[in-house]
Formats: sequence, structure tokens, C-alpha cells
Amino acid sequence: MSCLIVRLKMHLVALLVFHLDILETMYTMLVLLGLANVLNIEGRRRAGVSYANESASRFKGRRRAGVSYANESASRFKVRSLNLHTMLFQSDELCFESCRMNRALFDKLCNLFTIHGNLKSTRHSSVEELVRAFLHVLAHNQKTRVMKCQMRRSTETVSHNFHLDLNVMLRLHTLLFKKLEPIPKNLANDRWKWFKNYLGALDGTYIKVYVPADDIPRYRSRKNEIARNVLDVCTPDMQFIYVLLGWEGSAVDDRVLKNVITRRNGLKVPQGNITK
Repeated sequence: MSCLIVRLKMHLVALLVFHLDILETMYTMLVLLGLANVLNIEGRRRAGVSYANESASRFKGRRRAGVSYANESASRFKVRSLNLHTMLFQSDELCFESCRMNRALFDKLCNLFTIHGNLKSTRHSSVEELVRAFLHVLAHNQKTRVMKCQMRRSTETVSHNFHLDLNVMLRLHTLLFKKLEPIPKNLANDRWKWFKNYLGALDGTYIKVYVPADDIPRYRSRKNEIARNVLDVCTPDMQFIYVLLGWEGSAVDDRVLKNVITRRNGLKVPQGNITK
């Protein structure tokens, strides 16, 4: 029994010595590797070699060149500014061709939109540019995609600016639409002097529209146009005092007239003098 214990102790001692030798060898290798790394770094530092420069030179060929849109944006801004100056401020003739009004009336309309309509300049568009684009679309029946190329703006921006001006125009209806005034008896106009005490004249007109393909038959007028049948009431100086929208081009004038008289918010003729 004692011999067995002695043998076990001898095996344990031998195993411990073996493991200690392995640990000592690994420790020695780690120390040598660390020392070699330090010496290598020190040698590179003395020779003026940087790891950062080496890494940059290594990946220089694989880096993608940066893309800058500054020049393109600046060129678009110059084109927009030149276009706006040419159309509005160069001459009354060019301003009238673009907006159907001279420069003085255009300035008054911009002031009206700003003061009473609360129209403000956006981040990239001035009030003059907003009003000019709005008037140009109405005067020439231009599409949004055409205005996109002309104004150097995106389709979304052109549409947003148009609806912004349209909302301002609707808020100003009390100032822009003329009040009802009868034709005076001493009117010198040969066309209207026979209609004394009349408030105005009404008539229907067709306004071309774009509708889905399924709705085209309902909007086709007697002139074979895809349009709306719009009823207007004007004074002798061609000022609108009432406008009815919404009817398809296929609707006859008699049906539109009955609707404008019988609807709740329709055309109301003042009661009084029977000659009116």
C-alpha cells in the first residue's frame, strides 16, 4: 500500500514539472514576440514610416471619388434667377406675355397676396417666383411637367407652389370678386346702355380638363372636347361676380341654369326693381 502511494506521488510530481515547463516555454515565447514587435515599431518610427500613411496608401486605389452637387445647384439657381429677371423685371412686354399683366400690376398683386393673403416666401422660392409661376400656368394652360423644365424645379415643388397660390386666391375672393352693382342710367357704352339697372350677364363656357379614361364620355362636350361646363356672371367691365363649377361637358346649359338657381348657395338675384 505504501509503495502505491509513493508511485502516485512520483507521477503527480512528474506531471506538475511537465506543465510548469510548458507554461515557462509559452511565457518565454510571448515575451520574445512582444520584444520583437516593440523593436519593429521603434525601427519604423526612426525611419519615418507611419502606419496611418501606409494604410491610406494601401486603400487609396479602392476609395470611391466623392460626389458633389454644389456646382449643379449653383447653376440651377443662376438659371432660375436669370429666368425670373427676364420674365418680370426686364420689360412690361415680356411680363405681359408671361403673366398677362404689366410690372406695376404684378407688384400690386404680389403685395395683395403677401399682406391680405398671408403668402410667404418658401425656403427656395420668393413670393415673386410663386406668383409668376401661378399666373403663367393660368395664362398659358401649362402642365406641371412643362413648368418643371422651365422653372428648374421638381414636379412636387411646382405642384405644391401652385396649390399654395390657389389657396391664397380663394382666401382673397372677397377682395378679388366685384360686388353687385346695377348698370347706371347714364352709361355711355353703346353695348350696355340698353340694359339699365341690370346687374350683369351670364353665359356658359367650356374649360378643358384632364380626367380618367372611364370618365371621358361624361366630360365630352358638344364641341367634342373633354371639358367642364362652367357658368359665369360678369359685369360690363368683364369682372366676375359669380362662377359655378363642377358640371361635366355633356351637361346642357338649361340643366346648369336650373341648378344654379335652385341650389342652396346658388346665384341669388336681389329682389326689388322689376327691371333688374
